[in-house]
Amino acid sequence: MPPASTKAAATDAVADTRLSPGAAGYRRMSLALFAAGVATFALLYSTQALLPAVSAEFGATASAASWTVSAATGALALCVLPLSALSERFGRRPMMTVSLVVAVVVGLLVPFAPSLEWLVALRAVQGAALAGVPASAMAYLAEEVRPRALVAAIGLFVAGNSIGGMSGRIVTGWIAQLWGWRAGLAAVGVLAVLCVVAFRLLLPKARHFTPGTLNPKALARTVRTHLADPLLMRLYAIGALFMTVFGSVYTVVGYRLVEAPFSLPQGVVGSIFLVYLVGTVSSAAAGKLVARTGRRGALYLAVGTTAAGLLLSLSDGLAAVLAGLVLITAGFFAGHAVASSSVSRTARTGRAQASALYQSAYYLGSSVGGTLGALAYHHGGWSGTVLLGLVAVLGVVSITLYGTHAARVEERQARRVARGAHGAHRANRAAAVSVLR
Repeated sequence: MPPASTKAAATDAVADTRLSPGAAGYRRMSLALFAAGVATFALLYSTQALLPAVSAEFGATASAASWTVSAATGALALCVLPLSALSERFGRRPMMTVSLVVAVVVGLLVPFAPSLEWLVALRAVQGAALAGVPASAMAYLAEEVRPRALVAAIGLFVAGNSIGGMSGRIVTGWIAQLWGWRAGLAAVGVLAVLCVVAFRLLLPKARHFTPGTLNPKALARTVRTHLADPLLMRLYAIGALFMTVFGSVYTVVGYRLVEAPFSLPQGVVGSIFLVYLVGTVSSAAAGKLVARTGRRGALYLAVGTTAAGLLLSLSDGLAAVLAGLVLITAGFFAGHAVASSSVSRTARTGRAQASALYQSAYYLGSSVGGTLGALAYHHGGWSGTVLLGLVAVLGVVSITLYGTHAARVEERQARRVARGAHGAHRANRAAAVSVLR
């Protein structure tokens, strides 16, 4: 049997073959996953800035048109977990490649949808295909990148997500203003093609992936374990509720801004999504916020910021509405960063499945938020959408308060157990002394 030093040296040798900054392949890998992130989120939310134009084209209400977004995010939510299991068997790189290629092909067909029903159906297929990217990207990074460089690598992938989501909306907005919404969607499809080509050419082959067997029973046991964990369930609910606010606001805000008293052109409405840059900053600052206030304190600040933004957006002044969107975006991204990072920290086993369940809840919140937000806007105007957002915010507050109470109860129980164990130890020691006497 080899000595421990030999085992350690072998482990270090394996670790040394992982990618790190400055090593061959690390920059290619980073750029490849950045391109994948851009393509994924540009496609996923491509119709969101175009909803007023889609409504006008098909004579549809805001709630009906919102299904072009909700169908994509809902299908992604349903498919994240099964595709994450497939990536364990067939590999992360092949799964991401197939997912992106299918999503791009569908994306090139979307501009030719002859009816709203066809558009919604194509978007659902597109969302289901895209589920293979987040399901595999994080696992690929965890396997192929050195632990010290992992946070930076994941950060670049997330940056690609936010840049893709923002740029897709801006591109579609301005092109739709010039040539119509179908041309806007076609432009996003072309952008995604370029990103997928870059992804495939740049991404290094996996060197540390070990194929697993598809074991539905084991997967079901892991999922049941996570769903039985009260803390994980609270984190899933928080992610879904935060995304309900965000999805409802950004699905409907275009309708409000193209109407009186603002009457903004489509291109300017699409540029509103530059506010996403605020979210990039706030999510990056969430770690420092947690260090100062704790996780629950950071969640309370995120909720307060989001609620303040919702209330401020009720104003009829454009500057106040934009300021409200800034606060909503900052609060959402900070809350999402805190909740999502807490999932992997909480899960003791099956972290990939725990993260996949969080993503499912997150995108389900986006789907539900987009649909309910549009319904609320149809029946109650912007005030109805804001009311929906405030109800979701109240849900986050309630869950966080309950979590705070549960944590205090556990701490008191732990102290009582510790005191009881200390008392028993003292009694046993006294009995032993009396016997010795």
